[in-house]
Amino acid sequence: MTRVPMPKRSAGHDRPAATIAPSILSADFARLAEECKRMVDLGADWLHVDVMDGHFVPNLTIGAPVVASLRKHTDAFLDCHLMVSNPEQWVKDFAKAGADMYTFHLEAAAGPGADDWHALSPDAAHQAVVDLCRGIRAAHMHVGIALKPSTPPELVAPYVAEGLVDMVLVMTVEPGFGGQSFMPQAVAKAAFLRNKFPDLNIQVDGGLAPNTIDRAAEAGANVIVAGSAVFGAADPAAVMTTLKTSVSAAASSGKPAH
Repeated sequence: MTRVPMPKRSAGHDRPAATIAPSILSADFARLAEECKRMVDLGADWLHVDVMDGHFVPNLTIGAPVVASLRKHTDAFLDCHLMVSNPEQWVKDFAKAGADMYTFHLEAAAGPGADDWHALSPDAAHQAVVDLCRGIRAAHMHVGIALKPSTPPELVAPYVAEGLVDMVLVMTVEPGFGGQSFMPQAVAKAAFLRNKFPDLNIQVDGGLAPNTIDRAAEAGANVIVAGSAVFGAADPAAVMTTLKTSVSAAASSGKPAH
């Protein structure tokens, strides 16, 4: 079994509970354990860990050794987003390191080639993706699948329908760098998924802040990743409260995701 259960949907709400996950990519890496503790103490539900390999995306960040070091200093939910080629290669390492969530890119899981994702279909599950989902569960982590802004949300539906996925991450910026501007057109994918799968945890990542959160909340997101908007704020707790309040209000509004 995984260490921490996923958020659930309660009566009167159209989605699982609002969850705030500050991205440690915006933290002071020289004081990372201290920064993570500060975020949790201020109200963070999860800690979002951006893993970039310099190949699937142009930037290079951190890997399983940093996650293992963090695990020694926190019991927080470590939400690892792997922007990497060959995501199946790193499952065991992140499980051993203490990751709670292993989110891989659907575009990378279909195969090593840049165009392999074109083999994905909205009507049938791709066996390589199925095998990866099962491998992550077998390693006692939750399964997340991430979508780039240009990837159709219909392509992830077969895996959600088969119960292979605990969360879908909708990228609202191009993956690879922090501090980018929110792409409102990308968040529409969350609405498609929310209306089809009311119990699914839907995460949005990229440009989320108090001035963009309402659009993401209206679209049905419940897990909010924010980096610079939280770590760079004079009052991070107030920012996290604003994000969570917006999501909770939309969840109980009775309005369909749009």
